[in-house]
Amino acid sequence: MKVPAGHEPARDDPARHEPAPHDPEPPAADAGSSGPAWAGFWGAVLVGLGVAVGALGTHFLVGRIPVAREATLATAVRYQFVSGIGLLLIAALAKSPATGRSAWFRGAAVALLLGAVLFCGSLYVLIAGGPNAMGAVAPLGGAGMIAGWTLLAVALSRR
Repeated sequence: MKVPAGHEPARDDPARHEPAPHDPEPPAADAGSSGPAWAGFWGAVLVGLGVAVGALGTHFLVGRIPVAREATLATAVRYQFVSGIGLLLIAALAKSPATGRSAWFRGAAVALLLGAVLFCGSLYVLIAGGPNAMGAVAPLGGAGMIAGWTLLAVALSRR
């Protein structure tokens, strides 16, 4: 369709299809996908939920669950916090020019997140009265968290 003279769209008009000569190039479609930016999101979620679960335990569950389960709750919340902060750290380090992005950071983030979900999740299920068999899942989650921290150490040592 031909536009009449004097009716061309302005440079900043969204109807304009071609980039102006001074416009920066748009970012590549996969920009940032090589780093675990999602790790920061899930780290914040773990820490935030850790605050909520800790508050619930302190203000509602103490005295209503066996003392041994109170200790289990404290352990689950503590490891959830540490894992969440670890994920936030991984996300920050993966964006830093000093450390750069690598598959080691992604592996560390995946292992730490899955480990935290398995470890803390299985303990929360036990606290809620779930089957004792869930106690067998916790060591798998612990192994995942150990793997995550180990992979982070490898990522940092390779820089």
